[in-house]
Amino acid sequence: MWIMSLGSALGRRLYGNQNLVHYVEETGRKVVFIIDEWDALIREAKHDGKIQLAYLNLLREWFKNNSFTPKVVAAAYMTGILPIKKDGSQSAISDFTEYPILNPGGFAEYTGFTEEEVRNLCRKLGMSFEETKRWYDGYDFPKVGPVYNPYSVMCAVRSGEFQSYWRKTSAAESLMTYINMDFEGLQEVISRLISGEEIEVSTNGFENDFETFRSRDDVLTLLIHLGYLTWDRTEKTARIPNEEIRDEFRRILEGTDVNTKWMELIGRSRKLLESTIAGDSGAVAEAIEAVRMTQYAPAFCYNRIPLRENSIVMNDEQALRYVVKFAYIAALDQYLKVEELPSGKGIADVVYLPRRRSLFPALVVKLKWDKSSEGALGQIRERNYPAVLQGYGGEVVLVGINYNPRTKVHTCTIEKLENL
Repeated sequence: MWIMSLGSALGRRLYGNQNLVHYVEETGRKVVFIIDEWDALIREAKHDGKIQLAYLNLLREWFKNNSFTPKVVAAAYMTGILPIKKDGSQSAISDFTEYPILNPGGFAEYTGFTEEEVRNLCRKLGMSFEETKRWYDGYDFPKVGPVYNPYSVMCAVRSGEFQSYWRKTSAAESLMTYINMDFEGLQEVISRLISGEEIEVSTNGFENDFETFRSRDDVLTLLIHLGYLTWDRTEKTARIPNEEIRDEFRRILEGTDVNTKWMELIGRSRKLLESTIAGDSGAVAEAIEAVRMTQYAPAFCYNRIPLRENSIVMNDEQALRYVVKFAYIAALDQYLKVEELPSGKGIADVVYLPRRRSLFPALVVKLKWDKSSEGALGQIRERNYPAVLQGYGGEVVLVGINYNPRTKVHTCTIEKLENL
């Protein structure tokens, strides 16, 4: 068996290649190459272009060399986080069939624990499947469904606690520079992701390394490869998949070097939540308007411009819902947000369910466009939206919000129900 370290291969490519050719000629057996973490040098030597080029040239000599590859190579199998490094617009090694996380094909179910496996594990150990899903549900693939973070699931199994076990890597930390400097509005995009939105991402320009970022889409694409975002191939959108990673993004944006816009947004949102619970409808309407007018809030929704390229134009209440969810972003620390929750004789637009041990009341929100906030609240009562919270046992706050497109004013009506 021929064994050669990567260091000796980089330093003595010609010598090593000649020996491999001689080996095949003498034995009549070709060589199977297996390279685990093929991209380690691309990640770890990200500032050393010389060593990266030497490494890529070595791979070319092995796998893209007409005088060597057909004679020596029986097969090659490489694993890693990143797809093969691009050279210009093409892969530096074009003869491989790649199965990246953006399209893993038949390998999708092996990228983590499947939902069936997690459900069976929770049943066997008496764990809450709902909490496990909320914390560790990761990528989502067609035909396979959700695939969970196996490391975090097993840590939760061993400790008996649902919390973040996310392994922070130096590679991921390098992205913080781009987020902290608000590269092409990345902080705004991250805050929208934290609020629960899906963001359109173009993955085509990404060059499969940790240094070549020409746009924020390149940074977001790398976050998909690293597991921070899950990718919808059909819609070409990315989102934060679970609470564990949402906590990581909050940590990023709450760091000492971030732009103050994020902290201002969180401050406004917390005051909005306080006013909602206190029943101060005037303050709620003003707060939503104030958040809508910030640089972060997606005010363009009200101008009937689609959120995503090539997507259908959103209707008016959808646009209002988008802004309201964004305004209540601070509520995600205390609440589980559920949209379009079937209840009574209709569907509540947004319901905020208090997390376990939270002392906050439940919130049921109904939105109207060009009607009235009193009408929104009347619809909550008429269609018995609070029915879904029967047995909840705590206070429920009903919130009706309307936007008048002619006066460009938000109005709000609030009512409290005791002990459903």
